[in-house]
This record gives sequence, C-alpha cells and structure tokens, in this order.
Amino acid sequence: MAQGNLTVSVVTPEGAVLECEAKSATFPAYDGEMGILPNHAPLLAKLGIGVLKVVGVDGESHRFYVDGGFAQVADNKLSLLTEQACPIDELDKEAVDGLFTHASGLKATSSAEFEVRDAAYERARVQRRLTR
Repeated sequence: MAQGNLTVSVVTPEGAVLECEAKSATFPAYDGEMGILPNHAPLLAKLGIGVLKVVGVDGESHRFYVDGGFAQVADNKLSLLTEQACPIDELDKEAVDGLFTHASGLKATSSAEFEVRDAAYERARVQRRLTR
C-alpha cells in the first residue's frame, strides 16, 4: 500500500465486491453519513442504508448501494461487511417498483413488524432516488 492511502474492502455474503486503494470513502452509518480518510482513528460502526462513495487513488469514483452490516477502520483499512452491495448503475428500476409493492404488502401489528416494514420502505425509497 502506498503511503497515505486507504485500502477499501467491501464484502457481502456472496463474496468480495470491491477491493481498492483509495484517497477517501464515505458510507451510510446507522445514525448518519461518515467520511474516512487515510490515518483515521480505529472505528467500528453499524451500517445504514444508502450510498458508499469511494474515490480511488487514480481519481476513479466508485458508488455502491449498501444495505446494513458493519464498517471497521483499522491501520488504514476500511472493511465493510454488508448484506447487499450493488453498483448504482446496476440497480433495476422495475425491481425497485417491486420493493414498494412488497413493502406495502407487509402487515404491521407489532413493533417488530413495524420496524421490518419501515426498513423495507426505506430500501425502496433510497433505491428509487438512486435510479432516477
């Protein structure tokens, strides 16, 4: 690794999605967006639903939709373990419409069911915004 760079690694249950050297990264934490630069202090954060933005050392920008999981920063390495990571340009508009249909069909009679339904709506809202 070159001096002053950050290694970014994104892993889903299906396997590695991204491994690159970066100048910076921004990800959706559970309670707000977090930016990471080289030499960041160690950190462990719960991921939210949103966009991971990575600026590579070559200036290339990577943008992924991520959905929950955890982020860890240690020794100039950002590791994201997430349920889903998809390049923004690969999101399917028709599938996003299906997410709204699915969310509206969820019954919510307990607080746990309300949380599941609200998370389903949030996924649909974020993906719809990204596909416009």
